[in-house]
Amino acid sequence: MSTPLADTTNPDLGLLYAVNGLAKRSPQWLDHLVSWIGEYGILIGLAMLCLVGWLQARRRPDAPVAIAGLLWVPLSVAIAELANLPIAAIVDRPRPFVDHSGLLVLVDGKAGTHSFVSDHSTMTMGVAVALFLVNRRLGWIAGGLALLQGFCRMFMGVHYPTDVIGGFALATAVVLLLAPIAMAVLVPLCHALTRTAVAPLIRAPERGGAPRGRRRGRERAVRADEQPPESDLAA
Repeated sequence: MSTPLADTTNPDLGLLYAVNGLAKRSPQWLDHLVSWIGEYGILIGLAMLCLVGWLQARRRPDAPVAIAGLLWVPLSVAIAELANLPIAAIVDRPRPFVDHSGLLVLVDGKAGTHSFVSDHSTMTMGVAVALFLVNRRLGWIAGGLALLQGFCRMFMGVHYPTDVIGGFALATAVVLLLAPIAMAVLVPLCHALTRTAVAPLIRAPERGGAPRGRRRGRERAVRADEQPPESDLAA
């Protein structure tokens, strides 16, 4: 059943028609390309960004802290998606093409699902915000992909603009509000893992095979041994 949110005789619907109208005027190959990007491509791209972030984080001096931040990326997305379940059930907003037959729908199988909030928008913005806390450059790139995701969902005719905005807001709130609690648990966990067999996943070993922290400790010990005794200095 439609709710007040679904009764969109307002700019929300107007913007949707404007963006979805681009699909009607585009060649079929472009519609297929945008549909694939909107369903799978951007999510794959974000996964690759997280992989790059992990490769960079494990080489940082604060590797355990950085890796803890990266672990928060998928965890925050999962929590945001769980939070969306009751929200979607309460709002009970149908997909826009259910009430507005003039839209071009580029993907099948969406008719029986909720429109508010957009799961894809929630996931992509969750990755972007959480990744930004660890690596700002990768976070900005992920943020651009999240905005593109929102555009694609409207282009495909499966979400209102407010569905996309709601997904962005939900993901941002979950990531930022729960990050201190998550890091209080994940940082000690990652420090503990550096003393186990999975240590190379947390901190990259040096070329010689020893982790950087251990190598710096050995170098300090060598320098200390090379210092002459205080009696020699006095002489």
